[in-house]
Amino acid sequence: MKQQMGMGVVKVCAALAIVLLFVIIHLLAPDFLPELFTLLASGDIPRTVEYIRSFGDGAIVFAFLLTLFTNTLGFPPAVIFSTANVILFGIVPGIVLACVAETVGATIAFILIRFYFRESAKKAIAKSPFLSKIDQYSGTKGFIVMLIGRMIPYLPSALLNAVGALSSIKLREYVIASFVGKFPSTGIEAIIGHDLIMKQEDNTRLVVVIIAAGILIYAAIRYEKRLMREEAVSQEMEKKE
Repeated sequence: MKQQMGMGVVKVCAALAIVLLFVIIHLLAPDFLPELFTLLASGDIPRTVEYIRSFGDGAIVFAFLLTLFTNTLGFPPAVIFSTANVILFGIVPGIVLACVAETVGATIAFILIRFYFRESAKKAIAKSPFLSKIDQYSGTKGFIVMLIGRMIPYLPSALLNAVGALSSIKLREYVIASFVGKFPSTGIEAIIGHDLIMKQEDNTRLVVVIIAAGILIYAAIRYEKRLMREEAVSQEMEKKE
């Protein structure tokens, strides 16, 4: 009981800290948050590009933080910012920036959702044999499932963040699967968005992104299989002892 009460206090304090952060930002720059949320709600890519560009030398840092924030929030669609990033910083730098920022944002969302809701989810899962099997599956095959999910262009990131956080997937596997899986989906979304906005077309870039994505995915799957083999060997040795 005391442990549950202590955890409850920690959760409340964490929520208050987040609220306090927004209050401080608003007090320091009263126009910033209203302007930012208006921009986010509009989903206007050219306007987003100009807004980021207005930060001058700090544009790349702001673009990173903005992309991170929206992926943590899960709104609006990440394609708006991945497209803006490639328009502003170039195809390769823009995709890399978007992938890293989106992965960090998705990781923060994962940690927050798991921190606040995983225990409640576990109680619900324990009452259902079907959900228990799915949860067990997510613990052993969660990496592949998350990798495939992240690879699908235009699939809502918020949905995958929530599914991952409420499942048994390990944080390490979630982060790797998210980063590797985001590369092809973000690259495809960004290049298509870039060509539509800039009225250009170059299929070579898409081919390069797809080939590079294939190499990354192959390496990630090999890495995961190696970890699983090492874990299996470790468990076998523990049984013998």
